[in-house]
Amino acid sequence: MIIHPLNTGNFKLDGGAMFGVVPKSLWERTNPADSKNMCDWSMRSLLIEDGDRLILIDTGIGDKQSEKFFSHYYLSDENSLEPNLNKLGFSVDDITDVFLTHLHFDHCGGAIKWNKNRTGFEPVFKNAIYWSTEKHWKWATEPNSREKASFLSENILPLQESGQLKFVDRQGDFTKNVFNNFDILFVDGHTESMMIPHIHYKEQTLVFMADLLPSVGHLPIPYVMGYDTRPLITLSEKERFLKKAEENNYILFLEHDYSNECCTLQNTEKGIRLKDTFNFSQLF
Repeated sequence: MIIHPLNTGNFKLDGGAMFGVVPKSLWERTNPADSKNMCDWSMRSLLIEDGDRLILIDTGIGDKQSEKFFSHYYLSDENSLEPNLNKLGFSVDDITDVFLTHLHFDHCGGAIKWNKNRTGFEPVFKNAIYWSTEKHWKWATEPNSREKASFLSENILPLQESGQLKFVDRQGDFTKNVFNNFDILFVDGHTESMMIPHIHYKEQTLVFMADLLPSVGHLPIPYVMGYDTRPLITLSEKERFLKKAEENNYILFLEHDYSNECCTLQNTEKGIRLKDTFNFSQLF
C-alpha cells in the first residue's frame, strides 16, 4: 500500500460558523479571520494505491457551480484535484473507488462534472465505484432545511443515475475491513452517518478526519462547528474519539486545516491537546 495526500483547493468560510458558540477572541488565536470574518481552509484528499485498487477519499468542491456560488467561498484554483492526480502519474480514469465521507458539496463536488455539451452531468471517475451509506444517502436526498444548501442535487443524484453508486454496510458505529487495512468509524453529530476512515499503514493508524475535527483549532471539546446538525452528539463522539486517538497514538490527517496537514495528540491537565503537527511526507 502507498498513500498520497492531495490538495484539491483552498476556500474561505465564516469563522463564526466554523466555531459555533466559541467567542472569536478564542478561536482567532489559531484561525485568524479577514475583515469579513472569513478564515482560510483547505480541502485535502487521500489517494491510496493498494494492489489493483486506486482509492480516492473525498474529492473537494469541483468546478461546475456558477461564478456567483463560488464567490461566496473565495475558492482558490491554485490547487485542484485532477492536475495534482496527474503529477503522481495517474488520470481520473485510473481511480477504481471514490470513498465519500459525506455528501456536503466541499467533500463530493469534484466527483461530478458537466457533460461535454453542458446539458447534464456525469461522473468524473468513469471507471470507479462511488461509496456512501444508505442512511446518509437518504439524509442527503431528502435534506432538512438546515443542510439543504450543502446537499446539491447536481453533486449527488448523478452518482446513482450512473449506476456506479454502492453503499457501505453500517454495522454499529465501527465497521472493519471495508477495504484492505481500511476500517470506518461512523459518526452522526455533524451529519447522519459521516464516515471516518481508519487506515492501517506502515504500523501506524492514519485517520482521515473529515468534519469530525476540521482543524487543530477545534481540539477543545466545546469547539464544535455551527454547521453540525446535532452538536451535543458531536461533543460525545469527539470526546470518545480524541481519547482513543491519544491512547493509541493515531496520526490525524486534517482535511480542512489550512496550515497543518497532520497532527498527533497528548493528554494534558486541560484534556486532550495538540502534541505535534507535520506534513504527511515528514512521517512516511
